Amino acid sequence: MIKQIKGLHHVTSMAEDAAENNRFFTQTLGLRRVKKTVNFDAPEVYHLYYGDEVGTPGSVMTYFPFGQMRRGRRGTGEVGTTEFAVPKGALPFWKERLGNHGVTGLSEDSFLGETRLKFDGPDKDGFALVESEEKGRSPWSGADVPEDAGILGFHGARFSLRDAAATGELLRFMGYQKEETAGNVTRYRIEGGNAADTIDLEEIQDGHAAGQGAGSVHHIAFAVENRAAQLEVRKALMDTGYQVTPVIDRDYFWAIYFRTPGGVLFEVATNEPGFDRDEDTAHLGQALKLPTRYEPHRDKIESLLPPLAS
Repeated sequence: MIKQIKGLHHVTSMAEDAAENNRFFTQTLGLRRVKKTVNFDAPEVYHLYYGDEVGTPGSVMTYFPFGQMRRGRRGTGEVGTTEFAVPKGALPFWKERLGNHGVTGLSEDSFLGETRLKFDGPDKDGFALVESEEKGRSPWSGADVPEDAGILGFHGARFSLRDAAATGELLRFMGYQKEETAGNVTRYRIEGGNAADTIDLEEIQDGHAAGQGAGSVHHIAFAVENRAAQLEVRKALMDTGYQVTPVIDRDYFWAIYFRTPGGVLFEVATNEPGFDRDEDTAHLGQALKLPTRYEPHRDKIESLLPPLAS
């Protein structure tokens, strides 16, 4: 069994409009944009990162806003809901705030004793706020959301799967423990890591396959402390039969990727070096940062990227 996984690192999704995406996460949800860079494979497309003050692993939602991208089709084989943690008692504030901001899909429910507020993102992304213990985390205080209601980071994620058994087995191999099942949803939790520690598997046996597009999660990343731990995880996965990419330098972390039995793309990302490697904490996310190979083309790239609010 793998013992190096510390919980979630980040979740990366796709969007249509960069300015709308930036506005939603920084103004509606009150997260901090901690990095403004570009897609490594498509430098005419932003890669935007939102999180807490420093982009702590387990707090970071990232986006590729492709522009004119067709809307994704919800279904099985995907991360159906990305869940953010908020302090106990914060949901009435958020229900009012999201309603005032015109957010759609608002509905409340509970799962295993936790109160949840579900809502849509700008591209009908599936999100939920879950009341949770703070566990040493603090929200970004630079927004207009009060600290006693601010988003603490991720609570976890819920997968929509036609058959959850093989993915559950993989999660157990990765160090997650199976907890409870309620209806067609089973919870897995990892102990001893960061606070972004839950994965719920929702089994929808007669569901149709998801189609990726704007509003879809592209991949979900799990955190390890450093490159040595990442190599150990890679070897363990490959020894078990998974096809894992070589280690890829993503400037702010190193990454490996593999496809799960349920169809969800997993990444394992290092906590090092972090988002302050090329910007001081006070100015995170302000300047456009480019991978080294794109610096000679900065003027052209900047001319192609749409303007964002600060």
